[in-house]
Amino acid sequence: MADPEARAMTDQLPHEESEAPSPLCIGCNKHPEDLAEYVAMGRVEDMTPDDFVREEEGTYNPKNGHFLCTTCYIKAGEPSRPYPKRWVAP
Repeated sequence: MADPEARAMTDQLPHEESEAPSPLCIGCNKHPEDLAEYVAMGRVEDMTPDDFVREEEGTYNPKNGHFLCTTCYIKAGEPSRPYPKRWVAP
């Protein structure tokens, strides 16, 4: 179920179509617009929650749209790998 606070904030943001895969947290199966942290950060940066994840989320995989939200990233043990072969969600 979507976070009501996140959904209310998302409804106030501009929505633009993108050809990139729709981001999805593979830990909780939520989209950025359902996660208050990405709605709030997108608002601060004047972008949609999806675009914020695509541009700023370090675990985002541009090939399939997968990422881990902060909570799921911590639950997964904070996977990482040094640049340039950084860890991205499979």
